[in-house]
Amino acid sequence: MKTITRRTAAAVLGAALTATAATGAAVAAPTASTTSNRASSDKHVLLLSVDGLHQSDLDWYVKAHPASALAALVGHGTSYTNAQTPVPSDSFPGMVGQVTGGNPGTTGVYYDDTYNRALLPAGTTTCAGVTPGAEVAYTEAADKNQNALDAGQGLAGLPNSILQMTGNAKSLLNPAALPVDPTTCKPVYPNQYLKVNTVFEVAKQAGLRTAWSDKHVAYDILSGPSGAGIDDLFAPEINSDASIAGFSGDWTKDNAATQQYDSYKVQAVLNEIAGKDHSGTQNVGEPGIFGMNFQTVSTAQKLPTSDGLAGGYFADGVTPGPLLTRGLDYINTEVGQLTAAIAKTPDAKKTTVILSAKHGQSPMDPASLKRVDDGPIIDGLNAAWRAAGHSSDLVAFSTDDDVMQLWLTEHTQAAADFAKQYLASHPAAGNDINGSALTVQDSGLTTVYAGSQVADFFHTSASDSRIPDIFGIVQHGVVYTGGKGKIAEHGGADPQDRHVPIVVSQGTDSGASTVTSTVETTQIAPTILRELGLNANDLQAVRIEGTQVLPQH
Repeated sequence: MKTITRRTAAAVLGAALTATAATGAAVAAPTASTTSNRASSDKHVLLLSVDGLHQSDLDWYVKAHPASALAALVGHGTSYTNAQTPVPSDSFPGMVGQVTGGNPGTTGVYYDDTYNRALLPAGTTTCAGVTPGAEVAYTEAADKNQNALDAGQGLAGLPNSILQMTGNAKSLLNPAALPVDPTTCKPVYPNQYLKVNTVFEVAKQAGLRTAWSDKHVAYDILSGPSGAGIDDLFAPEINSDASIAGFSGDWTKDNAATQQYDSYKVQAVLNEIAGKDHSGTQNVGEPGIFGMNFQTVSTAQKLPTSDGLAGGYFADGVTPGPLLTRGLDYINTEVGQLTAAIAKTPDAKKTTVILSAKHGQSPMDPASLKRVDDGPIIDGLNAAWRAAGHSSDLVAFSTDDDVMQLWLTEHTQAAADFAKQYLASHPAAGNDINGSALTVQDSGLTTVYAGSQVADFFHTSASDSRIPDIFGIVQHGVVYTGGKGKIAEHGGADPQDRHVPIVVSQGTDSGASTVTSTVETTQIAPTILRELGLNANDLQAVRIEGTQVLPQH
């Protein structure tokens, strides 16, 4: 749940996109590539993110279906069976990490919906004298029309015409919905908010074509600070209104609808494998880097029921239930389509497929679920703050899924400590998998980082205008949500949120290898560049964090 209280043509690649550090916008454009040679156009990397997929899900499916497409991918590649996502395990920092090599403290991307103490509220046009502090919502809220599958482009014949959607996703962002830089008094676009460059930019500098498909047009952030990293970004809006046979509503609220939505992106990638743009109407050549995310597994894990099938897992917390099993079957079929299409191309032996996930999901064990409405928790904290002699609420903004992140109206250690003490000493009401009432202690939290502790946790400066004042790690099974519409969520630091697969299958691989050492999904970024024969150190986050290429078995 998210709450807020308010207070009184693309850039040329390599252009100097600078801003003051206070705004939280990009600190600089990428420097010129240090790669000595341009990349070979016959090498390709297809990156697939199956959002919500755990390593245990993949293990279960491969064991149950040894002749499946997923089993074939694992059987002809290297599996990194102890891979972890960044924290927070939200889609935005998860995907950004995979293509930059950086964690949130380096990339500046902590969540898709956050708060920045240095920016001005969206819609600000006269900036002089405006008090800084603004929501940064790079979600469906940034679309020109968040209720339309084409994000407001105005296509006729939706949803069947969706492949005609523009590949220039930035053009479908609503400037009036974006936070404002107080120095320039202009909106801060998602790509400008990212502090470091991406694999797409490095590939472009090396002369390669790039493409990507994702769930919001705000994923233009992956184009990087230059704004020119992705040639073709197909991003139909997943939270728009679906009007299809048998269902009307948000595409994520019905798993069959989610599958139909994902299939549009699969077709886009199939068109790209064939050397066309995402629409299939223009011959442009197969991209050097391309791919997509799948949402089907994620909604099958979250929804209590859909299409007459129970969501989530059986009581053992490992075996997928009927809805999730159907979702995994769907993923297997679609991955099979993609790998079969690659096998027919002249460059099949020089194409690497990387399968991973932006995040997992928690809890897997239905008996562990504790749904807690965070609204009363925040109301109680604000009331306690006022009772202590303050005239306004303490919480300016919160983003709480299976994590608690609070930005406070008073950015001091004393205020953060006050919030921490309150959260750690008050129970909260909730309900279990059956909807029966329960109570959690300590606001549902097991660890609370406050003020400077948050900066230390993220390895950033206490003056970072983007980090929350409170970062709370939940007790296992706690999901902050009103009502009973979810049985799992992600965003936090739970092992089930973070333990996802990484499979790297090179075109020349003839057998299976397994690496059991701990790796992180940020290591996908330098690995992509290795597969293309490019220099991983061209990534700024790789240089800053020392991110290593995934080890070869």
